[in-house]
Amino acid sequence: MATFLFDSIVFGPVWSRRLGESLGINLLPGNRKVCNFNCVYCECGQTPIEEPSDGFPSYKEVKDRLSLRLQEMKNNNEYLDSITFAGNGEPTLHPDFPRIINDTIDIRNRIYPKANIAVLSNATLIGNKKIFNALLKADLNILKLDSAIGETLNKINCPRGNYQLQEILHALKQFNGKLIIQTLFFRGFYHGTRVDNSTEDEVNAWLIVLAQIQPECVMIYSIARDTAVQELESISVHELQMIARRVEQLGIKTLVTP
Repeated sequence: MATFLFDSIVFGPVWSRRLGESLGINLLPGNRKVCNFNCVYCECGQTPIEEPSDGFPSYKEVKDRLSLRLQEMKNNNEYLDSITFAGNGEPTLHPDFPRIINDTIDIRNRIYPKANIAVLSNATLIGNKKIFNALLKADLNILKLDSAIGETLNKINCPRGNYQLQEILHALKQFNGKLIIQTLFFRGFYHGTRVDNSTEDEVNAWLIVLAQIQPECVMIYSIARDTAVQELESISVHELQMIARRVEQLGIKTLVTP
């Protein structure tokens, strides 16, 4: 089982397959995963059963750490493509997420004005107006959609709480194209049940939804690190490229990262 966690608020920069030279921001506690998904492929391991509400860094801590690190990088003439909210779970769960986005924009504009601000989110809270508006401010608003079929999505992402796929799909359309859809394709077994979001039925349903959402870009990739569940396998680059061609036929830019 994978148990990779970020133990600091600001980390990197690291090279990202999708985002280039990326400085990460972890808005979750440094010693545990906090998420309302329990994705079978998550490199942070399984989501704990308890849902702690403490241990989040304050918005001021985030602001101070980010400002200090970016200034250090600037003084050393280091290159930077993006400032990316990722870390030990779902970043929009932080109670001050909208305020932190505003602070980050101000700091970026002052120190690294050419860097993109990216958010990697599972999209569960996009029905919240404050979260929705904060995500709209990101240069790269990257939202997860691993399946357009509810049964499969439940097997892959194991959402907690009252997660309704159709409500999420409706909310994704409200971005009017100001979003990037991110999908990880794989196959394998979980609790003895076959899981595969790369089948013809799966891809067809996903393509129908993409045509309705009309994102500015789709990022597709497969497993590249240890996963929470062991009986999973990557799909080939060739398969990813075949899927990408079908997305591009919809007039949607597609990025394949092997």
